[in-house]
Amino acid sequence: MGILREDVVVISPGEKAGDSTVISVNCPDKTGLGCDLCRIILLFGLSIARGDGKWCYIVLWVVGKSNTRWDLLEKRLLEVCPSYFSTSGIGLLPAYKPAAKAVGCVPSEVLVFL
Repeated sequence: MGILREDVVVISPGEKAGDSTVISVNCPDKTGLGCDLCRIILLFGLSIARGDGKWCYIVLWVVGKSNTRWDLLEKRLLEVCPSYFSTSGIGLLPAYKPAAKAVGCVPSEVLVFL
């Protein structure tokens, strides 16, 4: 269970002309994530009118140009978000390798105290 990739970054255009576009980002937190997201948004020529968020959920209200490539912006924002697998520890554990069977070894005695 987790969040679908399309739900990590959601860009919702303003309802009326002149309304801010709302960008919501829902991904695991990492050091500098907010700075990375803001830098990308500013590089696209957008202005951040307002922001809110906590932990791994960030909402930004942006104002920009009519010719903004929203699909490319979404792709760039997704690239800086860490995946859930990288922060959960899955895939970070060493692969299990069974120990080689020693030849001529006798199992030690098992003592059970009751």
